[in-house]
Amino acid sequence: MKAIVITQAGGPDVLQLQERPQPVPAAHEVLIKVKAAGLNRSDIALREGRYGGQPVAGVVPGLEVAGAVVAVGAAAPRWQVGDHVCALLSEGAYAEYAAVDARHCLPVPAGWLLEDAASLPETTFTVWANVFQAAALQPGETVLVHGGSSGIGLTLIQLATALGHRVLATAGSASKCQACERLGAARCVNYQQQDFEQAFKDEKINVILDMVGGDYTAKNLRLLAPDGRLQYINAMQGAQVELNLLDIMTKRLRLGGSMLRPRSADFKAALAAEVEKYVWPLATGGQLEPVIYKTFPLAEAAKAQELMASSEHIGKILLVNEG
Repeated sequence: MKAIVITQAGGPDVLQLQERPQPVPAAHEVLIKVKAAGLNRSDIALREGRYGGQPVAGVVPGLEVAGAVVAVGAAAPRWQVGDHVCALLSEGAYAEYAAVDARHCLPVPAGWLLEDAASLPETTFTVWANVFQAAALQPGETVLVHGGSSGIGLTLIQLATALGHRVLATAGSASKCQACERLGAARCVNYQQQDFEQAFKDEKINVILDMVGGDYTAKNLRLLAPDGRLQYINAMQGAQVELNLLDIMTKRLRLGGSMLRPRSADFKAALAAEVEKYVWPLATGGQLEPVIYKTFPLAEAAKAQELMASSEHIGKILLVNEG
């Protein structure tokens, strides 16, 4: 099969299309003929050697796919050959075939194109684990998401709105803010033109999902209401920050963060079951829609990652296999 391989840590040019043996699924796995793979910023961090410090030479990147099941392991009774699924992986999505733990697969929601379903696993799993599990967003509470026009941001906006929460967002242009508000954000602040702390200072914000870090941290702590929760999934503007511990103590704030890729297979299986129970009905009911910015053929993975790094996109970028 054809696959995109990281030849060494570095820039987009280290991604090469190579021939690789087709995976053979283990007993607990299914083999998926990949129709599309979703891009994530952690793919870029992995390529650059900044994700967990592990060797990257020879790795096939990619954390999420959608496609058709073409082989089923003996201990994966839920799925049959021909089933259309989307799935979460630790690596290996940038390829024509992927072997996946059967428990990490979910059916393509009714009414969704197979290709579009590749935008679901990483975003929905990340949002559910961080906002609804770790930060325990409660009925009547307000959530602020930075990077609102990203795949994760737009997923959070749609999910939280559908579940009755007030959602605020930040984004870097007027068009990005319009996309956030069209999908349910009560208000989106263009951080290029306005200080979000001043813009939201009169809001009662209970949960913040941040992928920026840096000087956003102090502002987040000041914005949070008493008993608020700040949850990190990235630190694009810096992981080394200064904290005012009095902000945390006086308002009883909680800080947390997570990376999904290193979590155990059992954790991801339990998370998949919860996502299917609570999120999938929203997807099939039209309350969650795909937002696909652009698709690239598999061979153009480097161009796709360059687009993601530019932050020009709104929503998801996909790699697509023809046929």
